Amino acid sequence: MLKRFFRYYKPHKKLLALDLLASMCVAALGIVYPMITRSMLNDYIKNEKYNLIIASGILLLIIYIIRMLLNYFIQYKGHVMGVAIQAQMRSDLFNHLETLPYSFYDDNETGKIMSRMTNDLMDISELAHHGPENLLISSISIICAFVYLASIHIWLTLIVFACVPFLLLIAFTLRKRMRSAFQESRKSIAQINASLESSISGIRVTKAFDNAEIESQKFEEGNKAFQNARRRAYKAMGQFHSTTSFVVDIFNVIVLIAGGLFLYQQHSNGQFTFGDYSAFVVSIGMFISPVMTLINFMEQYQNGATGFERFLEIMDTPSEVDAPDAVDIGEVEGHIEFRDVTYGYGDDRDVLHGINLVIPKGQTFALVGPSGGGKTTICHLIPHFYDVTQGEIFIDSKEIHTLTSSSIRRNIGIVQQDIYLFNASMKENILYGRPGATDEEIITAAKRANIHDYIMTLPEGYDTEIGERGVKLSGGQKQRLSIARVFIKNPHILILDEATSALDNTTEILIQQSLNELCRGRTTLVVAHRLSTIKNADQIAVIAAGEIVEQGNHDELLAQNGVYAELYRQQFRNGEDDTGNLSATLKF
Repeated sequence: MLKRFFRYYKPHKKLLALDLLASMCVAALGIVYPMITRSMLNDYIKNEKYNLIIASGILLLIIYIIRMLLNYFIQYKGHVMGVAIQAQMRSDLFNHLETLPYSFYDDNETGKIMSRMTNDLMDISELAHHGPENLLISSISIICAFVYLASIHIWLTLIVFACVPFLLLIAFTLRKRMRSAFQESRKSIAQINASLESSISGIRVTKAFDNAEIESQKFEEGNKAFQNARRRAYKAMGQFHSTTSFVVDIFNVIVLIAGGLFLYQQHSNGQFTFGDYSAFVVSIGMFISPVMTLINFMEQYQNGATGFERFLEIMDTPSEVDAPDAVDIGEVEGHIEFRDVTYGYGDDRDVLHGINLVIPKGQTFALVGPSGGGKTTICHLIPHFYDVTQGEIFIDSKEIHTLTSSSIRRNIGIVQQDIYLFNASMKENILYGRPGATDEEIITAAKRANIHDYIMTLPEGYDTEIGERGVKLSGGQKQRLSIARVFIKNPHILILDEATSALDNTTEILIQQSLNELCRGRTTLVVAHRLSTIKNADQIAVIAAGEIVEQGNHDELLAQNGVYAELYRQQFRNGEDDTGNLSATLKF
């Protein structure tokens, strides 16, 4: 793990070297004050060397000015380096998230991912900046302190340093407990973020059903879990700090007693003077301070290391990769074939069982059947969002594993019931279908989707911001905007996954006109609950429990008097006339 962490320092080697050099100088200059103090007490004051007293004060002032400038460099440039490392990690994480398969997002909540992108990386940044310099300054300060204190009185120095192993033993004993507590705390923070993201995203549903109290209860459960986890973390941290601080305080007691005894015994022969004793007392602070820095570093290391482990959990999640010999399919004709396809989502339950179907190029193929039967799964397998468990899928007689996923998806346009629009302008959302399109092409796409006239009524036209997830638009306007996005992409294969099921009848008729225009000349796979909308499809397959139970065109399926015929008659009885209007829609 450390090797991967240090890799992020590579682009900043020069700045890191300067930062560490400045830290070394700060640590080395710290020894000057006790040295001058000792000389003052033992020589300059006693022998009335006033010039040296003044010169020493001026020298000390200059040294402190240099230390101030060095500390400014360490704080400023060191933090700049830490932020640069954080930014690189964030870029790596985001770019990796873009490569992960659909299954990753099935299993991971957005809020938890966001927590790793923000909170965890902030802690890693602090460790990246302060870690090396704190270790270096503390190490050099402790070494300098030992050498200098030994030059004053070796035995008193050895007695003081004999306490160090006890301090380290306590620190490392409590380290594991604190680390475990902070890991639990981070998980609870991620849970709160996930709950908050879900509640805020669904605030309109919450208000519509007047369920604010339920959302508050759900949030408070996570908030309480966070509070308890944080309490345990602070308890472990409190034990760590109080115990280690007590051991550090023992140093002062030892210096006071042992130093006093040595001064009492050796004062008469001049081997250990009052000036030496005073300098030792002053210098012990120079030793205790870096020890305390190392102790505090433990907490910082726990946060940073835990954050980096969570960062690596995502970074080590395998990316969606093409086969080594995968090729670009180029521009497809649109012939699709499923051969004995079986698929399950990893929970030991297959969603599809031995699916065989052929969708000739340029034809419209419809899937109908009860919810959960596997219709949407079939739609997701064609763009290679998931890998089949068994069987093969072909596009233009080429098995999709031999093709790059990017080239497959470039040729497929998808319009779903749940439309996702970005918090951007009308123009930018349409342009997402093909980023290099011209303004004329954008307008043409909008006209073909029957959204252009509405856009022109807006104060800022195509530059009008639509809000988060298109909140400022109606359902039909969102759908038409998504259709315009597909128009500008101009794919050869089109997938309509219940694209109109959430719309009212009048809006559906308008959208259906746009969809009919969109389907012309393309291989189209349609998933629909309203059978009247797909009665003109070239082929219709009835999917139930992951299997194709019937297949044929509308008239053939009615003639079979099977499942499709019963579904059609039931919808007709519930208020649908032969023109496709519904007063009530059957829920499968």
